[in-house]
Amino acid sequence: MSDTAAQARADNDAQGQLAPDSTPDSGSRIGSLDFIRGIAVLGILAANIIAFGQPFGAYMWPEAFLSPPGPYSDTLWLAQFVFIDGKMRALFAILFGAGMYLFLQNAWAKGLSSWLQARRLVFLLAFGLIHFFFIWKGDILVYYALTGLIALMFVKMRAETQLKLGILGYIAGAILYAGMMVPLHFIADTPFGENAAMSETRAGLEETKRQVLHDDKVESAIISDGDYPAYVTHNLVEHGPDPLINMLIFGIEILPLMLLGMALYRIGMFDGQLDRKEQRMWGWLGLGTGAALSLGLGLWALSTGPSYYGSLAAFVGLSPIPRLMMALGLAALLALYAPRAKGWLGERLSAAGRMAFSNYLGTSILMISVFHGWGLGLFGELTRAQLYLVVLGAWIVMLAWSKPWLGRFRYGPLEWLWRCLTYGKRVPLRR
Repeated sequence: MSDTAAQARADNDAQGQLAPDSTPDSGSRIGSLDFIRGIAVLGILAANIIAFGQPFGAYMWPEAFLSPPGPYSDTLWLAQFVFIDGKMRALFAILFGAGMYLFLQNAWAKGLSSWLQARRLVFLLAFGLIHFFFIWKGDILVYYALTGLIALMFVKMRAETQLKLGILGYIAGAILYAGMMVPLHFIADTPFGENAAMSETRAGLEETKRQVLHDDKVESAIISDGDYPAYVTHNLVEHGPDPLINMLIFGIEILPLMLLGMALYRIGMFDGQLDRKEQRMWGWLGLGTGAALSLGLGLWALSTGPSYYGSLAAFVGLSPIPRLMMALGLAALLALYAPRAKGWLGERLSAAGRMAFSNYLGTSILMISVFHGWGLGLFGELTRAQLYLVVLGAWIVMLAWSKPWLGRFRYGPLEWLWRCLTYGKRVPLRR
């Protein structure tokens, strides 16, 4: 183990991140979670970059680009759909559940109650609301905080029960998503919606689409102009209820994933307690099968145009099961690889994961500085391929600053602030 990694372990012990009776296995869990979290926080930016640099509708529907998407646009759209979209969010939700249980385990070992975790999540909710309204409305922290408060009701259950509830709850949510979203495509885009009985519904769908695209147009003009007060006002007035509405939508998926994360942490997937050959086999099976299903689904979506409602059906209605398979497969494989990730890149990914909170919000600030009119003003100007070059630059920044920061400080800046708020006291920051 490198000096930096050893110091990180010592800091965790000293600050109560590990239980008093912690073992090398519990330390390896933290190391694995940090490494996988580092992969996830980089991947989340790759998923979000389209909504940073183009209207929100372009995240799913390429026709919403303000500029031509550029060469190989369909291929790049398909690659992102198969390997990135939704998978990083799902992976992060699994890690969030595992991290929640780790935090509670250590709190219980010190005689503290689950209310400490509830307090922690309330402050996360506050950070998320600030992020949503004042920085970028693609925030996921609000959903994680609110869903985490619900997940607290399940933490004392047996790991096997959490695992079963997570799988069954996720499948039920996937069926619900499909039932809500897939019929919209057939009504809006196929001859099925042309009969008289569907005419009113079809007209309503077209009006909904028009309203969404109009809001994108208004917001795009505000961003391009660089009018920050107008940007915040637009978020507050036009999107005030969105955090709660979106939580009700995404919570159906996030809660089961958090339960799965808790269960997988407890049964030892992150510290080598499971049979390595079986974990590797199931990991590749989940990743490969999920990718194949996602590829077929993405090709079908492209065959629709891709149409607006065809894209919605693919992203929201039909992708949850392939997404779960890929997220679980990726988590299993990365957990196996994490103990060997001790080189230059591995240590920097782990450092980025230890500072995932700071890196997540920090990249939002960096991205609006690049795209908003008061910054570099590149909103709506870049092709899809050029947007990925921005992602690469941001990845370099995250990997470059996280390790040196942790060489001098115990926590990332926002991790430290969150910890101070959680415990109600100033905790040491410098090493």
